[in-house]
Amino acid sequence: MNAADYQSFADAWESRATIRTRPRRMLENDDKLIYPLSRQPLVLSETFVRECPEQRDFALVQTLYKFINDVVIFETEIVDKTARSIAKNRFAVPFPFACRYDAMTVVVDEDYHALVAMDFLQQTIALTGITPIELPNEIELSRAIPAAIALAPEPLRAAVELICVAIAENTVTGDVAAFAKDDSVKQSIKGLMADHLLDEGRHSGFWARLVRIYWHTASEEDRQCIARILPVFIGHYLTNDIQKSFDFRLIDALRISETARQALKHEVSGLAFPINRHHPLVANIVRFFHNSSLLDAPCVQAALSDYLV
Repeated sequence: MNAADYQSFADAWESRATIRTRPRRMLENDDKLIYPLSRQPLVLSETFVRECPEQRDFALVQTLYKFINDVVIFETEIVDKTARSIAKNRFAVPFPFACRYDAMTVVVDEDYHALVAMDFLQQTIALTGITPIELPNEIELSRAIPAAIALAPEPLRAAVELICVAIAENTVTGDVAAFAKDDSVKQSIKGLMADHLLDEGRHSGFWARLVRIYWHTASEEDRQCIARILPVFIGHYLTNDIQKSFDFRLIDALRISETARQALKHEVSGLAFPINRHHPLVANIVRFFHNSSLLDAPCVQAALSDYLV
């Protein structure tokens, strides 16, 4: 894909962006879950069900707070940074004005998503009376992107940043889609996810197209260098360390015996998915490599062989 072939989605953004079309969503005081059980396996563990099932909602609320915190970090510190740099023509990989205009709509969308997430945090505290435990100050991408960039020679660092952000935006879209379909969850939470998904579908295509534009111009030597970095990024991105630390803090906040606490920590330690082709996020990552044309390159196929079926 050449830069000259890029078609802006400005009209679609004007008519469909959630910042323009969605009223404020209010959290319901009903019997539905505030967070999907399937996304916090701690509450389904044998020890939890036996020792403290009555603390399920507390654990789910705290997990929602972490999810909101993750969204704010992702949108404002990861995506916003790169999109804003592109929009203001300060990114080392140059893009035409149509791309830069669309990048600014991404900035507006992502900051709005963060604002809505913060609103839901306050609504949840007001409704439940549950205040957040200590929340992480970074997400996996906070470590994965700098680790990948550090491996790149200076002229390729912006390209690596672009590809990493694009992978993340495409991965998040599939993850949010699964959340939005869970009928056990409060309608306002599902609506929040659906709103997010509406914008993220547009964003995922945007980032994939920018990567295609860059990749079309990259030399074979540059492609091979970037391909070698991709598995390092994926390995850092799919780690469970931050989630595990949060789960341990959550377990420490439960009203249970020390024996039960240690049993829960032992069970949580075994919940991490292996970082290989069977990880639930890998299918989304591989789909992005197909859509962005990176997987057409033999060097990328070779570098990602552990993740390909």
